[in-house]
Amino acid sequence: QNNPSPATAVEIQNRLGMHHGFAFDMQAVCSGFVYAVATADLYIRGGLAKRVLVIGSETFSRILDWSDRSTCVLFGDGAGALVLEAGEGAGTIADRGVLAASLRSDGAHKEKLFVDGGPSTTGTVGHLRMEGREVFKHAVGMITDVIEATFSAAGITAEDLDWFVPHQANKRIIDASAKKLGIAEQKVVVTVDLHGNTSAASVPLALSVAVADGRIKKGDLVLLEAMGGGFTWGAVLVRW
Repeated sequence: QNNPSPATAVEIQNRLGMHHGFAFDMQAVCSGFVYAVATADLYIRGGLAKRVLVIGSETFSRILDWSDRSTCVLFGDGAGALVLEAGEGAGTIADRGVLAASLRSDGAHKEKLFVDGGPSTTGTVGHLRMEGREVFKHAVGMITDVIEATFSAAGITAEDLDWFVPHQANKRIIDASAKKLGIAEQKVVVTVDLHGNTSAASVPLALSVAVADGRIKKGDLVLLEAMGGGFTWGAVLVRW
């Protein structure tokens, strides 16, 4: 569940029996998990945290217009989590953990993917609205932009990757992005057929599937990517 106040994070903190540290919610819609992993990494690097639980969750079923077939059949509910912990590294690409990240947003695209209500705007829950063709038109270019920036920051190429774990919004977007970047099809983790688009939960759910079935192993170089309403988009490179 998600209340306007306080943050859902503090409720989870309490349910875990934790009475120390700090917890807060982060809102970047479908890019939320990627944004949160990058943020957690910075807290650890800055010495403000030693261990961070990053959760990506969504309950789209509460905000779908079930008469709108252009959205209601695409989105789902889900949750996934990842734990990041401080560790000594050599400062090279061989280190484990977050190696590089690139985050972007552009509020000019808000009307292409948004919820038309809320407690502080209309006093209603509102429903998800999406211009699917417009989203697709921008998605591939935006995704490849942040991924290429992340590759450049880390000093790697697509060939160096072991796995690409993208936001599970649309198989055509995933395929087109991988092709444009030169990422081999066999390196792409796809779970959209299992879960649908679970927004901020889609990347951790896909990670969970690929780790559980043995594809992603300790030491693998993994690229996470997402794009969502706002628009927000971003990529994070991790050594598993």
